[in-house]
Amino acid sequence: MYLFNVRVYGILLNESNEVLISDEKTQNVSFTKFPGGGLEYGEGLLDALKREFMEECALEIEIVKHIYTTDFYEKSSFNESQILSVYYQVRPLSAITFDVKVSPFDFSKEKQLDKVEVFRFVPIEKLRDEELTFKTDKKAWNVFKELIEP
Repeated sequence: MYLFNVRVYGILLNESNEVLISDEKTQNVSFTKFPGGGLEYGEGLLDALKREFMEECALEIEIVKHIYTTDFYEKSSFNESQILSVYYQVRPLSAITFDVKVSPFDFSKEKQLDKVEVFRFVPIEKLRDEELTFKTDKKAWNVFKELIEP
């Protein structure tokens, strides 16, 4: 049996032209990605992305537009499933009230749970592919940059 893992992520820009990224640590592995997560059974992509932002950031979002859907094989880093990721540009519908870090992987004040996640904003012109852990995020970021360049 072949397992598929459908993921949905949001690329959020603030008023200062900075992009929101998430630094996470789970199963003793640290990684940087865009906010979002897995689709639950019976859920649509847009509803899943809105739920993920509420769960992770306590932030209501609006979907602006589709950016990218995985078009290559990607095996999960955590199990034997094949990853299918969909990326959307999103915008906040309310003020950002969650804690925003400055340094990568600043888990200093976070409870040491099985999974810990912190957020930071990075200026668009300074976010490089190498800072993103997963191949799908890197590809989506490059597609997004091409869409916003004049």
